[in-house]
Amino acid sequence: MATYNKRGYKAPKEKVENEENVPMDNQYIEDIPNVDEKDSTTARAFDALDQTASRTEEWVARNQKYILGFLGGAALITIGYLMYQKFIVEPNEMTATDDLLVTQQNFQAAVDAQDPKVQDSLFNLVIKGAEGKQSAVELANQYSGTDSGNLANYYAGIAYLNLKKYDDAIKYLEQYKGNDTFTGPIATGAIGDAYAQKNDNAKALEYYEKAARANANDFTTPRYLFKAGVISMEMGKKEEAGKFFAEIKEKYEDTPEGQQVDALIGMTK
Repeated sequence: MATYNKRGYKAPKEKVENEENVPMDNQYIEDIPNVDEKDSTTARAFDALDQTASRTEEWVARNQKYILGFLGGAALITIGYLMYQKFIVEPNEMTATDDLLVTQQNFQAAVDAQDPKVQDSLFNLVIKGAEGKQSAVELANQYSGTDSGNLANYYAGIAYLNLKKYDDAIKYLEQYKGNDTFTGPIATGAIGDAYAQKNDNAKALEYYEKAARANANDFTTPRYLFKAGVISMEMGKKEEAGKFFAEIKEKYEDTPEGQQVDALIGMTK
């Protein structure tokens, strides 16, 4: 293999003793050729690299003050972020999580309750707090930068929806960032429910569609396709409603919604 030597030095040919006795695959020793720098592409490439390096060094020297200032600023931002996480976010997260436990328990009890009066009472505890712990509303407002504060938005929004306080429900549900399979679409669909209760069918349809497309699964997707179809029917959009019902029939026939769409598809004809 030829190698590049910038000074044009020619290495002497290696001496091989008893060449006739050396196996053929060991006899080949390549001369290192002289390289004329004027005509050599490799040499010109090295020269270009040298020039580029020199210009870079000059630029760095001229702008060293600004570069060091930028690096120092970046380091301060990183350190500040780490300190914020360590001394502010983490302690807040622990406090919020502790208070959120009571809210979660009351929320689940409300969902499981059969008596509407009991449900309302428990949802009010979610909104107002219980056992000396902060409510979902307080947690959502005070710890908005934490996971617990985010989840509190969901509890507050669903509780307000069940208590028929639709504007409050929309406010907190819109602030919820759900990254899992179910709560994100449910929160979006619940906003649709709030708008439907406010007789804003266009907005309700917008959020039902968004919820249906948020994360395809056999639970939330047919649920909100069904609601989108029903509200489209109420708006007189039979063709659009038919598309929603047909999608349920095609993809989610075994779901509870899938068992109900045949009659509704007939109504869209």
